[in-house]
Amino acid sequence: MKRPILAALLATASLAAAQATPVGLWRTIDDETKQERSHVRIVDQGGVLSGRVEKIADPAKQDAVCDKCDGALKDQPVLGMTILQGVRQAEGAAHWDGGTILDPNNGKVYRVRLTPKDAGRRLEVRGYLGPFYRNQTWIRVE
Repeated sequence: MKRPILAALLATASLAAAQATPVGLWRTIDDETKQERSHVRIVDQGGVLSGRVEKIADPAKQDAVCDKCDGALKDQPVLGMTILQGVRQAEGAAHWDGGTILDPNNGKVYRVRLTPKDAGRRLEVRGYLGPFYRNQTWIRVE
């Protein structure tokens, strides 16, 4: 009788640990308006995370392009755009950093830190530009 309970506890602990990672589908929340903006899927490719816009919440903005972006991203569709790249888990820490995140609304690229919260149900996204930073909290979709 004790073994099934122990197995269930271990399975639950494993699931919680697996969810305490930035990998997955996230509902992005605007840090100023507190409204849903998009869905971003973060994937792990050999220990390096990247994130791509899978959905734009506002139906009127489905065809939005990154008109304020520079280089190859200039005037490219935001839907399908990779906005997060080069992020790795910090050694011995519960956060991921070392990469960049693009804000398609202003075209700025920030250094980024991702920190899972609430057993991976929320993701604190902090973008740094020089000494300045801004935070968003994303909500796990799946």
